[in-house]
Amino acid sequence: MISALSGFALIGVIVLVGWATRRWGGLPENAEAVLGRLVYSVMTPCLLFSGVAAADLGVLLSEPLVVSTAAALGCFGLHVLVVRRGDRGTRIVGALAAGYTNANYIGIPVATYVLGDAALVVPIVMLQLLIVTPVALTLLEFATAGHASWRSTVTAPVRNPLIVAVVLADRVATITAVVLKTAGMPAFAFLLAVALGLARDATYAVTVLAGLPTAQNIFLYAQRFQTGLALARDAIFLSTVVCVPALLLIAILFTL
Repeated sequence: MISALSGFALIGVIVLVGWATRRWGGLPENAEAVLGRLVYSVMTPCLLFSGVAAADLGVLLSEPLVVSTAAALGCFGLHVLVVRRGDRGTRIVGALAAGYTNANYIGIPVATYVLGDAALVVPIVMLQLLIVTPVALTLLEFATAGHASWRSTVTAPVRNPLIVAVVLADRVATITAVVLKTAGMPAFAFLLAVALGLARDATYAVTVLAGLPTAQNIFLYAQRFQTGLALARDAIFLSTVVCVPALLLIAILFTL
C-alpha cells in the first residue's frame, strides 16, 4: 500500500512541477507543443526502453496479455450493446473510449513507479498499436467513407500522434464509456486473472493496467474521421480524472 501511494505521489509531483514550470517558468508560447513532442518522441520511448531492455519479453505471449485483451474486448462489446444511439462512427469511437487504455503517457509511469516494472505495459502497447488500432481505423473508414484503404490500415501502427481536449457531449455514451473503462475493465481483468489462477502480483498488475484511462489516440481517430469528437474528448478527460481514485481504491483493496 505504501509503495503504491508513493508511486502515485511521485507521478503527482512530476505533474505539479510541470504545471508550475508552465505557469511561472517564463516558457515561450510554443513550449507546450515542443515539450509534448519531446516527451512523445524521446522521453517516453527512453523510459520504456530502459524498463524493458533487460526484461523477459515472453510477457508478450503470456496469460496477463490474455486477461488484458479479454477485458478490453469485453468493454468494447458492452459499450456497443448498451449505447444504441448515434451513427456507426460515433458508436465505434465510444466503444474504443470504453476499452482503449492510455498505455503510453500514463501507463508507462504507473507501471514504472507503482508496479515497479515498465515491461508490464509493453504487451498492452503492442496489442493496441499493432492490432486494435489498424482494426479500429479500418472500421471507422468504412463507417464514415463507405470504404477503407489497405495502405492506411497497414501503416496505422506507425502513425500515432497524441492529442487531448475537453468539451461536453452525449452524456449517456460518455458516462457508459468512462464507467466501463475505469470500473468495468479492471473488474473484468481481475475476475479473469483469478479464473486463470494468476499469481497475486500478476493479478494486481493486470487490474491496475486495465484501470488506466482512455488513450488520447481515440480523439485522434475521431478527429481523423470527423465522428464522435465530443464523446472522445469527454471520455479521455473524465476517465483520466476518475482513474486516480479508482487506482487508489484498487491498491487499497489488494492490501486487505
